[in-house]
Amino acid sequence: MRRFQVLFLILVLVGFGLLPAAAHEDLAAKAAELAASAPSFEYAETIVHFENEGLQLIGTLAMPTTDAPVPLVLLFHGFKGERDELPVVNTEEAMYSRTARIFAERGIATLRIEFRGSGESEGLWEDTTFTSQISDAVAALDFVGTLEGVAVEHIGVIGLSQGGLVAASLASQDARVKSLVLWSAAANPASNFANILPMDTIKAGLALADGEALPITLPWGEETSMKRGFFEELFTVDPVAAITRYAGPMLVIVGSRDTTVYPQPQQGQAFLNYHDGHEELVVLDGDHIFDVLATGPEVLDQAIFNSLAWFSEDL
Repeated sequence: MRRFQVLFLILVLVGFGLLPAAAHEDLAAKAAELAASAPSFEYAETIVHFENEGLQLIGTLAMPTTDAPVPLVLLFHGFKGERDELPVVNTEEAMYSRTARIFAERGIATLRIEFRGSGESEGLWEDTTFTSQISDAVAALDFVGTLEGVAVEHIGVIGLSQGGLVAASLASQDARVKSLVLWSAAANPASNFANILPMDTIKAGLALADGEALPITLPWGEETSMKRGFFEELFTVDPVAAITRYAGPMLVIVGSRDTTVYPQPQQGQAFLNYHDGHEELVVLDGDHIFDVLATGPEVLDQAIFNSLAWFSEDL
């Protein structure tokens, strides 16, 4: 485990050009090379189903067309998300459907899932907790192990926002995860959800009786409800502490203008501070969702191709 003071000094020295940022430059160069490359594979997408704790969960499998086994990356959506994630303006794609296409065209399969109570998966959203989503993530790993054409010894994970919390927790407890990429990952849930769930709402949620659900209007106008378990786990599930138990390769990508998981890059750096292994932090000029609702795919593509470069070397 690295000392924070040493990491801070290194970051300062790199920032002033007193130490080389060779690893970052190598990753950026590889990402640029991949972005400029032509697709090498055709691919096919299939809707798949698997079960966990009596519930049927749904996902989309994107497989390159090849006879050789291929690596696979699981894609975990964020809070109130679905398997394709948010739409990307000026395109006909969403964040994860675009990621899946770009990965598949370059030889890496993906499975983007919907956690219980989300999208088309069975279950009620109000029963969602971090622990239930981590359980669904383990079930997704189990399912991947049954798929023909997947190199099961080469499984990676990408998690966005709350999905990053799930991804970090999964990697910490399951050795089948060989490489981890976190996008705008929740590092301190109670703090990170402050703009979505004000403290008065959290206090009301913590006071709920068993089985009772609290009606909530989210900042973007969506009406939903949540039970006490979710509010309790804001304070009991710690993805940064979990990452101490994962020693595999880890890439953390954050947006410098993120106002949900903030301040950045400090929140992203927290994962590196407590991780012992090959790692890198990439800071993009973007918001929490890499500007997909504001300007289009440019920042998202930087996240995608940096992730692709990472997995190409470390999966």
